[in-house]
Amino acid sequence: MRKMIFVIILVLGGCNKTSQNDQYALAQQLVNQNILIDGHIDLPYRLSKENTDVSLSTSVGDFDVPRAKAGGLNAPFMSIYIPAEKEVDGTATEYANQLIDRIEDLVTAHPNIFAIPNTLQQLNNQVEQGKISLPLGMENGAAINGSIETLRHFQRRGVRYITLTHSKSNHISDSSYDESRPWGGLSDFGSQLVMEMNKLGIMVDVSHVSDKAFWQVLEISSVPVIASHSSARHFTPGFERNMSDAMIKALADQGGIIMINFGSTFISAKSRDSFGSISASVEEFIQENNLSKDSREVEAFAESLRKERFVYADLDDVLDHFDHIRNLVGVEHIGIGSYFDGVGDSLPVGLKDVSEYPNLVHGLLKRGYSMTDIKKILAGNLLRVWQENEEYADLQGQ
Repeated sequence: MRKMIFVIILVLGGCNKTSQNDQYALAQQLVNQNILIDGHIDLPYRLSKENTDVSLSTSVGDFDVPRAKAGGLNAPFMSIYIPAEKEVDGTATEYANQLIDRIEDLVTAHPNIFAIPNTLQQLNNQVEQGKISLPLGMENGAAINGSIETLRHFQRRGVRYITLTHSKSNHISDSSYDESRPWGGLSDFGSQLVMEMNKLGIMVDVSHVSDKAFWQVLEISSVPVIASHSSARHFTPGFERNMSDAMIKALADQGGIIMINFGSTFISAKSRDSFGSISASVEEFIQENNLSKDSREVEAFAESLRKERFVYADLDDVLDHFDHIRNLVGVEHIGIGSYFDGVGDSLPVGLKDVSEYPNLVHGLLKRGYSMTDIKKILAGNLLRVWQENEEYADLQGQ
């Protein structure tokens, strides 16, 4: 009798193992056979700092072609990230053009691997040809420099969404990170810009904006908007950079989507607390030793504390955000906005680079998401919003 029970246990255990293997194989199949859009990868900024051939395997960063192919990534939005100080020194427009130049140079050097789409149809065609399509998203509208003609210039260069601001309030919008809120949301030009972006088919991105600016964008925009790399504030109370439940509901009611940011401090309150503790200790070290913030001593001290104290999120923490938003507004309003190459060493366990999207999909399958649900998350939802923006712009041009 004991022997029979033991055999049954072995069989059941084997079935579970086989089921897990089959499920992971299905996850790999889903990323390999569908468009996979990531709303925010900071490769252009990385390439501005290092001379790296990402067509080959690299030992640094989160993106290269071999890892992208392993992860099924074929349509990552390239973030044209404009640091806040570029608006202050008047170089934001020039800098944005330089970053776009870098992506165009990448395409020129590897035309059989990469392409930049100007339309949704071009993206589809490029993926069908086996290329990695590189749509452009501008992070920080500072580069617009108060000029609608400059907005048109960047539209012609391939920019298909604009994050209105970044770490500091700019001439367009207040920032969620900035205590200074000069506009009480959007500036007058910011309101005009949203309408002009609608007319040009450029998606409005509300990641980084203040809460007041978010609500004003929804009042003004005639088409769905996106949050290209945000997460749910439900898990990080008080962190305005993430979106509240009320904001997520309003975004969804208008047809928009929130694309989940993977950074540990965006995902996990415990991670945020650990980061805050480390920052406080570093500041105390600076004051006690009368050091410069960028000194080698401070850098070494901060790195040692990070190794000792920083709490990383994990795959389950990320999946909790997907579940929360699905339960709140439905799977039709979720996308992926990893922030790869933009959050340094703070990525969660199980999602460390672009090769690991199958881990995310496997987790979604285990949590009961259907294949149809997952295809929407991988690309379908963002493609729908992009198409609605394109169609509205076409009507305005008639």
